[in-house]
Amino acid sequence: MSHIVVIKTEVRDTAAIRAACARLHLASPTEGTVELFSGETQGIAVQLPDWVYPVVCNVARGELKYDNFGGRWGDQKELDRFLQAYAVERARLEARKNGLSITEQQLADGSIKLTIQVNGGAT
Repeated sequence: MSHIVVIKTEVRDTAAIRAACARLHLASPTEGTVELFSGETQGIAVQLPDWVYPVVCNVARGELKYDNFGGRWGDQKELDRFLQAYAVERARLEARKNGLSITEQQLADGSIKLTIQVNGGAT
């Protein structure tokens, strides 16, 4: 039986952030105080391609902070790609932790289909 799931992503897992960066061939994220245009913030900084300022993940709150000046300082598509990669990597980590196998299929529209093997069946 197949199920469609919609996920609202909160970025709370440092290992999944690192895995998402590796998946997208981004520089390793850094942790600490980061200067954005609008001021300083703390968290895990991810530098997206062609973004002037990094995206900063506050894992305690699950929030992202960034300055992209309405797309002039960074393309929203790059942030969307990071969030998709984060969600996939988070699902992979959780499946492995629970002893489940997971397969991935890239779809023509850019979305990713994950299949998690549960008790002899797929979900």
